Amino acid sequence: MLSFLKHRFLNPLSEFIHDSRSIGIMLLGCTAVSLLIANIPFTREAYQHLWAASFDGSGNHHAHIGPLSLPNSPLLVINDLLMALFFFLAGMEIKREMVNGELASFKKSVLPVAAAIGGMAIPAILFITINHGTVYSKGWAIPTATDIAFTLGVASLLGKRVPVALKVFLTALAIIDDLGAIIVIALFYGGQLQLLYLLGCAVIAGLLLLMNKLKVKFGIWNIVFGILLWYCMFNSGIHATVAGVVFAFLVPTKYLENFELKLHAPVYFLIMPLFALANTAIAFPSDGLGPLTGTLSLGIIIGLFIGKPLGICLASFILIKTKVAELPTGTNWQQVIGAGLLAGIGFTMSIFIATLAFPSPAEQDIAKIAVLLASFLSIVSGFFWLRAGKASSA
Repeated sequence: MLSFLKHRFLNPLSEFIHDSRSIGIMLLGCTAVSLLIANIPFTREAYQHLWAASFDGSGNHHAHIGPLSLPNSPLLVINDLLMALFFFLAGMEIKREMVNGELASFKKSVLPVAAAIGGMAIPAILFITINHGTVYSKGWAIPTATDIAFTLGVASLLGKRVPVALKVFLTALAIIDDLGAIIVIALFYGGQLQLLYLLGCAVIAGLLLLMNKLKVKFGIWNIVFGILLWYCMFNSGIHATVAGVVFAFLVPTKYLENFELKLHAPVYFLIMPLFALANTAIAFPSDGLGPLTGTLSLGIIIGLFIGKPLGICLASFILIKTKVAELPTGTNWQQVIGAGLLAGIGFTMSIFIATLAFPSPAEQDIAKIAVLLASFLSIVSGFFWLRAGKASSA
């Protein structure tokens, strides 16, 4: 009986959790449910209030509990606290790849690094060109991001039509893209800097670095310092999620793989669905597609759907033609173009940056709708472009 239950329920569940396709399916499902509830007249207001209502009724970003200053709504708890764990996981992936993975040497890293830079620069340039002189220009970073979970999920659906080497290239590209987005968030989307809390961040990071130098075993004190680092970062004027990346880079290399395995399921199957539910509680405008014809929406859609593949392919073409790099093993230009199209799936990071770029919920909603539309176009075009190609024999 136990053997039957394990085979019938536990094994499929384990496979689901570790299958990259399931992450994209989960996020897509949560987004669809959230959009549906947010656009039913008798649930719309209550659903949006559920995520946005401040705990103390003040409407402020911070709630003051005694001497502590903490996130003041379910949405802020998700975006400022829980998403720090997502950034912690992303930071560990970046560090591991830089130490002994696809980013560990110039030969391995040059093509995905250049492609990622091109895939961020061209969308930003297109967005700024379209929104030059408008109040929306500060949203330039929204179309620069690639959603690694969605992108690899769609690639996995295509089986052998996406060679392993192309998936590795796409993964490395998305990781560098994440690093670029993290740097952009830290530099351009914080609040007014609070020097005392910034000093606290530096002292805590220094203590963690010292513990590593002294080879102190990773344990409860590292976790305590990690929490304090997040708290200081939250109150410093730099976005709190950056603490997750800083902490990740201060985790000893030998622990990275173990922590990644432990965090994979809770981050991708609890935190990310909550993020999707909370951040896509968007009521569509009563005037239909009108807002999508504005420069904000056009900048995002053109940036992600056209700018991403253009930047990735242009940078790759220049490096390969100048013999600085080579195409990933067993791939061709059609497949690289397909990877560029899939990289236009912005979703998580693009939506996240949209919440930081614009204080107005109305502007945030327009930006989020544009991200969803551009991501949908990228999914469909990338899927069918790669599906039309030949399957790999590898």
